[in-house]
Amino acid sequence: MIIVSNTSPINYLILIGQINLLSELFQQIIIPQAVYSELSDASAPSPVQTWIATPPDWLKIQPVNQPSDAILELLDPGERAAILLALTWY
Repeated sequence: MIIVSNTSPINYLILIGQINLLSELFQQIIIPQAVYSELSDASAPSPVQTWIATPPDWLKIQPVNQPSDAILELLDPGERAAILLALTWY
């Protein structure tokens, strides 16, 4: 199964040392570029920045090429981009 993720699940799984659960449960994880940016931002925890600097093969980073609507604009950029990216897959 392929899933699209926002920042929080990846961030917190890294912090508790359980990020490999994702690859055990799912064939591939896709994140939008906005989520990659949030994970690699200077304000992200150091272990998260280190992990995303060399992402595993099962993590794919993809751009989002569709416009957002007014409701989605209420979300943070990573959540908004994850929803828009998921819509392109399903």
